[in-house]
Amino acid sequence: MTNPTRVVQEFRLPDLGEGLTEADWVQWAVEVGDRIELNQTIGEVETAKATVELPSPYAGIVTELLVEPGQTVPVGAPLLRIATEDGPAEASGGGSASRPSVLVGYGPGDAPQSRRAARRASADTARAREVDPPTARPDAKPGARKLAALLEIDLDTVTGTGRGGVITRDDVRRTAAHGEGPAAGPGDEPAAASPLPRTPGPSVERTTRIPVGGVRKRTAEAVSRSAFTAPHATVFLTCDATATVALVSTLRASPAFEGVHPTALSIVSRALLCAIADEPSLNAHWDDDADEIVLHHDVHLGIATATSDGLKVPVVREAQRLSLPRLASSIAEVADRARTGRVTPAELTGSTVSVTNVGVFGVDAGTPILNPGESAILAVGAISDRPWVVDGALAIRKIVTLSLSFDHRLVDGEQAGRALATIGAVLGDPVPALLAGM
Repeated sequence: MTNPTRVVQEFRLPDLGEGLTEADWVQWAVEVGDRIELNQTIGEVETAKATVELPSPYAGIVTELLVEPGQTVPVGAPLLRIATEDGPAEASGGGSASRPSVLVGYGPGDAPQSRRAARRASADTARAREVDPPTARPDAKPGARKLAALLEIDLDTVTGTGRGGVITRDDVRRTAAHGEGPAAGPGDEPAAASPLPRTPGPSVERTTRIPVGGVRKRTAEAVSRSAFTAPHATVFLTCDATATVALVSTLRASPAFEGVHPTALSIVSRALLCAIADEPSLNAHWDDDADEIVLHHDVHLGIATATSDGLKVPVVREAQRLSLPRLASSIAEVADRARTGRVTPAELTGSTVSVTNVGVFGVDAGTPILNPGESAILAVGAISDRPWVVDGALAIRKIVTLSLSFDHRLVDGEQAGRALATIGAVLGDPVPALLAGM
C-alpha cells in the first residue's frame, strides 16, 4: 500500500471583497506544528471596514507563518504554508496539489469555527502529540493590542471590561495610568509604571504616539477624500419631536413590535426615506469619470456607529421596502453587529445615504462629513425638554435639532431645505407618514 504524499500548500490573503486591496494582520490563532482542520480559523485581519477571521482552505500541519502581527499585507501575499496529505503518490501527479480550491470560509459540509474553537482544536492536537499546548493569548481588540505594544504593557496584566471580558483600549490606558504591569524577574531592572517620564523637566513634552492603521486609517482617508472632493454644505432645522417621542412609547407596547425596540432613530430614518421619495437627489452620487449624476432607485441606508475600533457604517439594504418594525429591527441589528465586531466588510459597503445620531452623546447638532460616493448625510441631535411656542403660548416640548450635509454639485440648497422640512414635519406628526407602511 502506497503512503500518502505530503504537499505544501501556500495560503495567500484572499480578496475580501468590495475593492479592498490590503489588510493589517492582527493575530495568529495557530502556531507552527499545529494540525488544523478545513475551515478552522487561522487568524484575524483588520480591513478598512472590519476585523475578519480567516478560515483555512486546507487541512494539514502548519509548517511556516509568513507574516507578523501589525504587518500590512496586500491581497495575494502569502500568509502561511500548510503540509497536506494529498492521497497516494501515484495519483497525485508527482506530488503536485490536486485538491480543488475552496471558497474561503465555506468548505464542503463544514462551517467556519470560532476563534475559541480553533484554539481548543490546536490545544487538543498538541496534547495528542504529547507536547504542552500553546498558552492562550489574552482576548483583546486589535487597537488594544497595538496600544499595549506601544506602551509596553503585558496584556496578561490587563483586566478586560469589554463584552465577554475582551480587553479594550481604555483597559490598556487604565493599566498604564495605574502603573500595573508584569513583575520584574530576578536580575531585571524595576519596570516603570509608564513609558512617560515621571518628573519631566520644563523642556520635556509628554506625548503618546499611537500607530494609525486598520479602520482608523481608512476612515481618515475616506473623510479626507470626501471633504476635499465634494463641496459640502449643511442646513439646520430645530423642530418639535414631542409626537415622535410619544409614538415610540406607544410602539414599544404594540404587538406589532414584539421583540423589537423602536427608537427615535427608527422614526427619523423613516422620515428621511419619505424625504428621499420627494427629493431623489439625496440618494445619488456624482460620477466623475462619466460626468453624470447617478440616481439610485433603492435606498441603502448607512447607520453611522461608534465602536471601540473607530467609526463604522453598516448598511440596511433596500430600506425603502421595509415596514417600520422591520426597519427598526434592522437598524438595531446592524449597529449591534458593528459594535461587537461581527460585521463583515460587505455589510459596511454600498450605502447610498447615511444617518448619524450624535444626540446619544448629548450633542445638540453637528456638521457631518459625507461618506464618499453619497450626496447626503443626516445628523440627529439630542432630544431634550425646551420651551416652545404652541398655539401662541409657551410650553415645554421635546425638541431636536437636525442637520443635513449635502454635496452641492448635485443637491441645491432649495432641495436640501425642502427635504429637511419634510423630515421635521414627519417628526411633528409621525403617525400618517410612518404607520401607512406597517
